[in-house]
Amino acid sequence: MFNLKLTILFIIFITVSGCSEFALIASGSSVAISHNSYVRAYNGLDVMTIMATEKDIKRHIYDKTVIHFKELKR
Repeated sequence: MFNLKLTILFIIFITVSGCSEFALIASGSSVAISHNSYVRAYNGLDVMTIMATEKDIKRHIYDKTVIHFKELKR
């Protein structure tokens, strides 16, 4: 009985918390955790970057940095 009440309470909190479907799907990211507009904008750009290039923004920065350091070593 306690588990049923806890499950119902959990479902109610999820539905009334104001999270969109995207935030529920991407609950592992900071979209669901933070309500900061800068974080939401970054995550939106990151999702669009991943869809276009199949690499996230951090990976692009890492790759460019590695290439730059390799050129400096020459």
